[in-house]
Amino acid sequence: MFKPQSQPESELFIASAQLVRPAASPFYAKLDQTLASFGFADKARELCAPVYSKSGRGRPGVDPVVYFKMLMVGFFEDIASERGIAERCNDSISVRAFLGYSLTQVTPDHSTLSVIRSRLGEEIYQQIFQVILGALQEHGLLKGKHVGIDASVIEANASLKNLVNRNTEEAYWEYVRRLAAEAGIDPKDPAAVRRFDRKRPKKMSNEEWVNPHDPDAKIGPTKTGATDMIYKPEHTVDLDTGAIVQAEVRLGHEADQKDLGAHVLQAQVNINQAQGQAEDDLTIKSVTADKGYHAVPELEVLQDEGIRTVISDPVQNRKLEKLTSPEAAVVRSAQRSAGSESGKELLRRRGMHLERSFAHILDAGGARRTTLRGLVNLNKRFKVSAAIYNLSQLMRQLFGIGTPKQFVAGAKAFFGLICHWIGMFVQECLSISAQLRRAWGSWQLILECWVKNRVREFLNPFRPDAENPLFSTGC
Repeated sequence: MFKPQSQPESELFIASAQLVRPAASPFYAKLDQTLASFGFADKARELCAPVYSKSGRGRPGVDPVVYFKMLMVGFFEDIASERGIAERCNDSISVRAFLGYSLTQVTPDHSTLSVIRSRLGEEIYQQIFQVILGALQEHGLLKGKHVGIDASVIEANASLKNLVNRNTEEAYWEYVRRLAAEAGIDPKDPAAVRRFDRKRPKKMSNEEWVNPHDPDAKIGPTKTGATDMIYKPEHTVDLDTGAIVQAEVRLGHEADQKDLGAHVLQAQVNINQAQGQAEDDLTIKSVTADKGYHAVPELEVLQDEGIRTVISDPVQNRKLEKLTSPEAAVVRSAQRSAGSESGKELLRRRGMHLERSFAHILDAGGARRTTLRGLVNLNKRFKVSAAIYNLSQLMRQLFGIGTPKQFVAGAKAFFGLICHWIGMFVQECLSISAQLRRAWGSWQLILECWVKNRVREFLNPFRPDAENPLFSTGC
């Protein structure tokens, strides 16, 4: 029989020794060990100290290290919203141990995370990104010679249904009904209005329509090809190690090639700061990107700096005679770089490192569908996500694991290998046992025959003769 579980009676006092001891997760224990290896806590507190009051009055603020650790939990647990992060941290005993909270302490809620995010400026998030990038440099995970750049799409926390016209401030269907009435169609007939809307020539232009809840969100195609409100995250990656050296969220309607040279030079500044070099030093030798980044003026800026541009030309059979002599030289140089063996190798690395980083941050890190609004807030979160991705690269270098799922998969693979070895050992023992049984069966027959012969030979001189029972003793 079993005893039904029920809520125990509440007690006025509980001894601390009777509380459940928080068992730290092996992954988060290694993550904490990695952060302590380069003094993350002290550096983060030093960077965030200017935005906290030093008067000592009022309730003490939440430790900024706890805030960044909670964002790490959201990244590794694939939690997009601050509300979900706060609930996970409050519910998990192992995460509480990682944050430094006991069972009797209250972890920060989602409103506290929102206040801290607003309090910390974007420059502090950039400095946190630089701190982790410097840790990668200490372990040889930052080369800064060959970089790749790419952009993806994230869905904004805004809806097309809430669009309003910039000029008249009308909602979309109010605007359509007014046009239908002007065309002689009854605006109170929904079916007629929808037929009119399908047939009329229209274009959802960002210059004409805006979402009042998130003015920075723009109309554009999502990853699946549908039309929605979007942003464009972009980052630059070291193609030798896979480390992200620059991360930024851009407006959704901007072309990929816009300010390409400025973004690459900003990545160079980040590399120089991590490596302790002068800001004007140039270590980047090549920039690799897809066809969407091919723009002659931007390529010319990079080539003037002595940077090789491995970017394929999207225009087939381009007529170079229509370009000026310097522009034609820029296009030919890019074509040669993209068609060479070394260029093809860099393009393969671009696909490997850039797609992997986007998969970890957007798809496995909870950032493909954002819950924040505004370009500034998204830039803060994306810079932290890129920094945590670099931190996972460092953990992979130190411990061989970079995410909790990889840790679980590694443990399963290890125990699977142990079971495989045990199974092979048992099969080998059974095979040897069967061989011994077969060998013993044949040797048993031989041994029985040998014993019978020896006994027969031993008893043969004393065997009486049936025909002549009397025999001489030889005396």
